Amino acid sequence: MNEQTKNIFRIISAVIILIIISCLDAEGYLRLVLYIVPYLIAGYDVLLEALEGIREHEIFDENFLMAAATIGALVLGEYAEASAVMIFYKLGELFEDYASDRSRKNIIALMDLRPDYANIERNGVIERADPAEVPEGSVIVIRPGEKVPVDGVIIEGHSSIDTKALTGESLPRDAGEGDSVLSGSINISGVLRVKTSCRFQDSTASKILALVEESSANKSRSEKFITRFAGIYTPAVCICALALFLIPTLINPSDFQIWLYRALTFLVISCPCALVISIPLTFFAGIGASGRRGILVKGSNFLEMLSDLSCVVFDKTGTLTRGVFEVTAVHPEIIGGNELLHLAAHVERYSLHPAADALRRAYPSESDSCRVDEAEELAGYGVRAKVNGKMICAGNSKLMDLAGAEWHSCNKPGTIIHVAVDGIYAGHVVISDVLKPSAKDAVDALRSEGVRRIAMLTGDTKASAEEAAESLGIDEVYSELLPADKAEKVREFMTSGGHVAFVGDGINDAPVLALADVGIAMGAVGSDAAVEASDVVLMDDDPLKIPEAVNISRRTMLIVRENIYFSAGVKLLCLLLGAIGIADMWLAVFADVGVMVIAVANAMRAMYVKGKR
Repeated sequence: MNEQTKNIFRIISAVIILIIISCLDAEGYLRLVLYIVPYLIAGYDVLLEALEGIREHEIFDENFLMAAATIGALVLGEYAEASAVMIFYKLGELFEDYASDRSRKNIIALMDLRPDYANIERNGVIERADPAEVPEGSVIVIRPGEKVPVDGVIIEGHSSIDTKALTGESLPRDAGEGDSVLSGSINISGVLRVKTSCRFQDSTASKILALVEESSANKSRSEKFITRFAGIYTPAVCICALALFLIPTLINPSDFQIWLYRALTFLVISCPCALVISIPLTFFAGIGASGRRGILVKGSNFLEMLSDLSCVVFDKTGTLTRGVFEVTAVHPEIIGGNELLHLAAHVERYSLHPAADALRRAYPSESDSCRVDEAEELAGYGVRAKVNGKMICAGNSKLMDLAGAEWHSCNKPGTIIHVAVDGIYAGHVVISDVLKPSAKDAVDALRSEGVRRIAMLTGDTKASAEEAAESLGIDEVYSELLPADKAEKVREFMTSGGHVAFVGDGINDAPVLALADVGIAMGAVGSDAAVEASDVVLMDDDPLKIPEAVNISRRTMLIVRENIYFSAGVKLLCLLLGAIGIADMWLAVFADVGVMVIAVANAMRAMYVKGKR
């Protein structure tokens, strides 16, 4: 029987016994003894916690307040009220435990990424092993329905991959030979052979679990305020309750019993449970809601700061763009565009330059029978080779000068690959990074969320940066910056008031991510350094998740404020009514347990907050 079940059994037993005793016509000490039975069944642990607090010199907590108030009620002969107050208090605690457990289980289910085993292939034999024991570079086999145990690259097979636990996206993605797969995702259909690209300790699933564990250590300003508030508030109300009893009693000793009852009622009302419990629970639930959407927030302090962003600063490459070069234009001169691309792709077949990858993807030359000889890569110039007997040069303008070809400039931003055939200029190909499909929507959504200032910082050329900024509707753009320059710019933004978020993905972004009030890293393609230095991680690299995170944080903070105002308001009103004798012990129970239950129920709404897409 677990602890929660035991508490339910205790409360039910105490209620049944209390009802039976109420029906009996017991008098004197027998009546006291009978009522103490349900009182102790329900609240013996509260009394023990109060004694422990006194022994540890940490007296003023809710256990002390509840013990003092109920023991005082027993002394005054209010046996039924004392037992009922303790039972209702434990019922409120039970509800709180249930809400906390449900919130925690939702997050644990969300983060149920840790695989139980890995099928490792050794000398043609498949063995089941602990994922932590799989060396980097091993070949593992992932069957349909199994979790990917370690990050890697598919070397054989094709399947659909469910990445919902990582990114929050419900639609599976197709993956085949050459594609990366991340640990924690689930193989749906085909059998995959995967070569691991890291150890389990460094895999995506392990990093996510570590981030979730870290998040509970970082308290928000609201939580810290509540902690400080409880430390001052509790002794203050104890002093007020003592004064409420002593001062009138000294003036008129005959009213001793009346003012003691009011003081005890005052103590029950004053328990700060609703605030102390509901505020951290709201943040915990908000972090869980973000996690379900593939947004990992490392602490409630960062969730709070997200709700108050005045400026969002973006890196460009890999953040607003895909970070992968593609052919964006073909400008032929003496031959057709397809032929120009065909020749450039053949020559660049042996190059390791990123531009060569883009050309090979745009025109896969391995499928035809063209003969390529004497391929030579000239560092700082480009590549030249004979294709079907013709000397083809593909590279920059310096290579064209070397080949004696009269080249033409291009006004489109990007990398320009000039092509010459036997010394005659044949045209050029433009290769550039492309914007992510959701980047423009992300910028627009941030503006609709009230973010006043959106800027771009990049090391790219001015022309490339300005073209991207114009396409996205970003007014402030700073180009050709080194990492130190980016950090200096972010410092400038931070002096203008409000919180500043920086969004990046590369190693060079790590210092700026750590500097900004909120560092947001792209988790799927971002470097380890960037993810480590950041405060928020987007698991699917979708910039549209940023305004979604802002929206979730603002709705969470709204629930936090609702709980603060509601709890404080009801407490103050009931304290006043208790002091003047209008509120009795039953109203005190509502002011304590009832308000706590309502605040906790309201806090759980944060678990189901969804950001606007």
